[in-house]
Amino acid sequence: MISIAKQSIQWFNKGMKITGFTVKEKLVAKYLDNDLEKKETKSTNINILLNRVKINQKNEIKKKIYFSAAASTCLVLFGVLIF
Repeated sequence: MISIAKQSIQWFNKGMKITGFTVKEKLVAKYLDNDLEKKETKSTNINILLNRVKINQKNEIKKKIYFSAAASTCLVLFGVLIF
């Protein structure tokens, strides 16, 4: 191989230079492939989102009811113990 490269064979050297990619092109190609994958859009079902919101609202209402029940129970017990 080295002896061929040292010889002055013009058509062979030009052919090898043309077919090869440069380092810069290889580096750019890596990033271009990743960009194509990122551009894909994600679809979301609106019904799933609405159901999630309803479930979260129900859970918040339950937490508020439990807190008010616990607070009112504590107030009643505190009032009974003092009087």
